[in-house]
Amino acid sequence: MKQIIGIILIVAALVLGYLGVNQIQKSSNSVEVLGIELSAEDKGGKETGYIELALGVVALVGGIYLVSKKGK
Repeated sequence: MKQIIGIILIVAALVLGYLGVNQIQKSSNSVEVLGIELSAEDKGGKETGYIELALGVVALVGGIYLVSKKGK
């Protein structure tokens, strides 16, 4: 049973990591106008992306711990 939960946590970690990276990439944009580069950032979106990445790391560590635990 613990191994199934561990596998679910690992899959959830991969999904959260993917969503976090996409969120961070979408939170900033830049454009070049007349040789000048203008950029804009969405700080709230970037923070959300970092939170998703952190949760993904926690889920990954927990999943690896549960999967690698033998017996019990």
